[in-house]
Amino acid sequence: MSVANLYCESLGIRQPRLEEVKDQPEANTYGFLIVALLERGAPMTLVEAARRFEEAGIAPASRALESLQRCKPGRPPIYRDGDIYALDPHNEEAGRWAFRFGLRPPKVAAQPIAVPDLRPLPPLDRPPAIAELREAWREGIPANWSAQRIAICVLDAHAKPMAAGEVLNFVQANGQTNRLSTDSAERWREGSPIRVRDDGLWELDADHDAVRAARQAIRVRIVQVRRWAQTRPDRSAIEAARKRFEQEREANARRLAAMRRVVVYAFPPNNPEAIVLVDVARREVATFVGDEIGEAKERLAGYDIIAAVDVRPLLWALRFDPGHRRLADLGPPQKTRQLNRRGRTLKITTSLLVQSSCRISRPFAAEEILRQYLRDGDYAKFRRRIEADAKSLFALYQYGCLHGTVRLRWGFLDERLPAPWVHSDEPVLYTLMRRAHDLGSPLEIVAGSAPGWTDPWSRAQRVFIQQGEAGWPLWLVDEGGYAINKHDVQLARLVASD
Repeated sequence: MSVANLYCESLGIRQPRLEEVKDQPEANTYGFLIVALLERGAPMTLVEAARRFEEAGIAPASRALESLQRCKPGRPPIYRDGDIYALDPHNEEAGRWAFRFGLRPPKVAAQPIAVPDLRPLPPLDRPPAIAELREAWREGIPANWSAQRIAICVLDAHAKPMAAGEVLNFVQANGQTNRLSTDSAERWREGSPIRVRDDGLWELDADHDAVRAARQAIRVRIVQVRRWAQTRPDRSAIEAARKRFEQEREANARRLAAMRRVVVYAFPPNNPEAIVLVDVARREVATFVGDEIGEAKERLAGYDIIAAVDVRPLLWALRFDPGHRRLADLGPPQKTRQLNRRGRTLKITTSLLVQSSCRISRPFAAEEILRQYLRDGDYAKFRRRIEADAKSLFALYQYGCLHGTVRLRWGFLDERLPAPWVHSDEPVLYTLMRRAHDLGSPLEIVAGSAPGWTDPWSRAQRVFIQQGEAGWPLWLVDEGGYAINKHDVQLARLVASD
């Protein structure tokens, strides 16, 4: 791997070659472009990519260029700056494409199939052992087994009379069926292999034909269960892999949480005359105007994650090389939304997302107002206004980090759009709600509009986590018993129970 190949270094993969992947079934024009960028380790034009396609034997350059132009090459994890196309190696899609092309191993390796069970089957001339009955019911009690057959199997395996409650407890502990009850014997016909003694115990006639049929059914079920086990990964291996995956995910979440983050607001974005840096962890605001912008660039070097609207063009305008740093684009993840079948569309802006998610009515000042402050030399008002704008942008960033999405509300619309700056390993509000529910602990939240800057928890309220019947999603309830829309939550943290 080339030392200068930042793409492959960031992904932790070897440097690929187009010739190696051109015949893979998962390959397409867009995927080939990603591999070409990984191979070069630097941005390139579509013309350069088309020439590389021709060298690799994929297609003639003219036809490859047409395919590249039609494949929407500027979508994540590729981004565009004029005619130049570059790769964001920190985007999760880049890792997925690397996996598809065999450049990165799977996060969870294929699990070994269970070793065939060669133990002898229970004979028909003796009762099955309790362990054999449990094995037969390991995948559940067959739906075509009657309550009488279930009771026969339990009594036969225990080889003794049993109370109805004992039989039912064993079944519920091993098979989970509602077909058998303590009064089932009242519905069995005369000649049943089970009779109810005067003391209330159920007693089995071991010589009854139904007993032999039940033993045969147990044998058949064990054969099925063992055959199914041979076609499935070992359960213990699956559980171990799941725990290992969760541990790796939590470790990555801790690593991401430890990264220093900054939200950058610039005016104007294409040729900044002023820069505002908002330190995410410290909630500190630093403003740089005119010649002070050089100091802002020095401060940016101390952060691991840089977030801004159109973050890459902004850094290029500042002539700041991000290197290995993660870049988070806070611009709308979707540009428009169709409103009806007649084609009426809504233009989605950052201002609209801030208004929808954080309930800030005027999140950003008009450009003309800011320019007027500069023309009048009123730098105090100018600084206050752009700092307020930066705090609005920070509120959107914070909302996205909490929910993993941002809110789009306009007229009858109330939808969620993905927040691309949030990694899938990072915990969100629902993760916190699940943890609080498991611990039986309340949450402290700030709901409604964006929290105040000086004391963000001043409007905090205590809420409790409830879950509906049949596994319905968790929801929030305040101390008065009223439900709270989780999408209105701006801040949340776990608190100790009283």
